[in-house]
Amino acid sequence: MKFIQTLIDFVIIACSVFLIIKGVTSARRKKEALPVPPPPPTKDQELLTEIRDLLKK
Repeated sequence: MKFIQTLIDFVIIACSVFLIIKGVTSARRKKEALPVPPPPPTKDQELLTEIRDLLKK
């Protein structure tokens, strides 16, 4: 009888730990999935864009 009680306790603790780890990894994935805004163009890129636009005209 004690063996069965120990086994049930183990299963409950194992399920609890599994759900906690699953929740933590899910939260990390959501945090990583947030889009990162692209960096603003550098001065060189702005200058090249102006030159390209002038050449198109």
